[in-house]
Order: sequence, then C-alpha cells, then structure tokens
Amino acid sequence: MKKLHLGCGLDKRKGYINCDLSSKVNPDKIVDLEKKLPFKNNSIDEILANHVLEHVVNFIPLMHEIRRICKKGALIKIKVPFYSAWGQFNDPTHVRFFSPKTFDYFKKGTYSHEVGLEEDMFDIKHVKINFAIGRAKKLNWIMNPIINFHKDFYCRFFAWTVPSSEIEYILKVK
Repeated sequence: MKKLHLGCGLDKRKGYINCDLSSKVNPDKIVDLEKKLPFKNNSIDEILANHVLEHVVNFIPLMHEIRRICKKGALIKIKVPFYSAWGQFNDPTHVRFFSPKTFDYFKKGTYSHEVGLEEDMFDIKHVKINFAIGRAKKLNWIMNPIINFHKDFYCRFFAWTVPSSEIEYILKVK
C-alpha cells in the first residue's frame, strides 16, 4: 500500500511517504502542493493531509491532482481549520476556509461554474466538526455531538457565536 502524508512538517508517520515543501523538516520527499504532484497516475492508496490545505492557493487544481494520483477507492483523510475558528484568521498564511459543504464542489452538478467535471470525483464518507483542539479538546465530548447533530443548523445560526476549531473529512476516490 502506498500512502502519502502531505504537509507532514515534523509529524512523520510510519508507513507513509512523508511529504513537505520545506527541506528543514527532513521529509521523505519534497513536494510543492501548488504544482503537479510527482507521483504516477492511479498509484496512491491513501492520503493524509492535516492542517495543510488551508495554505494552498491552487486548491482546485490540487484536488484534481490528488484525484489523478489516487487509485479508485483510495481514502483521503483531511483536517483543516473550521471557517469560523478564531485561529483561522490569525495565521496570515491561511488562504481559504472550510465548511461542511466545501467538498460538494467536486460533485457533478453541484456548482454550475465547475467546468469539465463529468462525474463525481469523490464520495464524501465523513464530515465532522471538532469544537476544540489541543488541551481544550476535552470539551469535544459534550460539544461535538451538539454541533454535529445538524451541521447546517449549527453553521447557519451558531458557528460565529460558538465557533469551532477544526473540521475533518474522509473522501473516497471514485
């Protein structure tokens, strides 16, 4: 099984090809997510991307690249800051925001301005909002069931008054 850990930083994972742009973190492979990915078509079984996609300017081309290099059925496990997280706005390197509906963009017919999408790229298997991260994540046992009970309701009425920290997804390549 060939697995990639994109934007690994200092968090090296056993069993993964740990990829990062910075040579200072000594990755297994230096990879620039703003460019064509240096992997063969249909060669990857799993991708892990924790707190890296919010830094990518060319996000849509990257997702097409991820689709290109992944085998059918490959899993893509993603964690990113939730769109209303206070930390989302503190980091000047963050260039995008994520909601429970972000990856709906890659479903055929969801967005009329997506050109050339002939079929769904991914099945969205899992979407979970995490209220807190780090030491505060002890609050998740009470808050996560409430905010994830009806994500649309939470996002519409409470995401800015009771902001969450992170959102995670699992996508399956079609």
